Amino acid sequence: MTDEKLMAIQVITPDGLIYDHHATYITARTTAGEIGILPDMISTIADLKVDELTVRRPEDKHILNKEVDYVAVNGGVIEIHKSVVTVIADSAERARDIDLPRAERAKVRAEKEIETATAEHREDDVARAEIALHRALNRISVSKHL
Repeated sequence: MTDEKLMAIQVITPDGLIYDHHATYITARTTAGEIGILPDMISTIADLKVDELTVRRPEDKHILNKEVDYVAVNGGVIEIHKSVVTVIADSAERARDIDLPRAERAKVRAEKEIETATAEHREDDVARAEIALHRALNRISVSKHL
């Protein structure tokens, strides 16, 4: 490793710790917009949107490029305090852990549910299916970073 400043990042869901590493830079999509996070950043708490979390890990002297990890985050909260970043998410998956065929099946199911619920004027079901579709599309998008 180099002498880069680092921060710790953890992604926690009701199922437990999903991601735990050090980072040099993180991007996240909050309800107020995208934020870039650096070590020693001002303390912040923000609501997260369903989107990807990008984590640039420290350089390794054996690897020419910095490693970037991608995590599909399905809502939640991000807290930044000094050089510690904690994400409490409803659910989250690292790109390498995403079951792409399952995510694609979830996308098809959600699209069919939107179509059916729209035809039957079930607005609450349309809203739920749209959220499911957005989550499936997020997982599919994040899985393509591998």
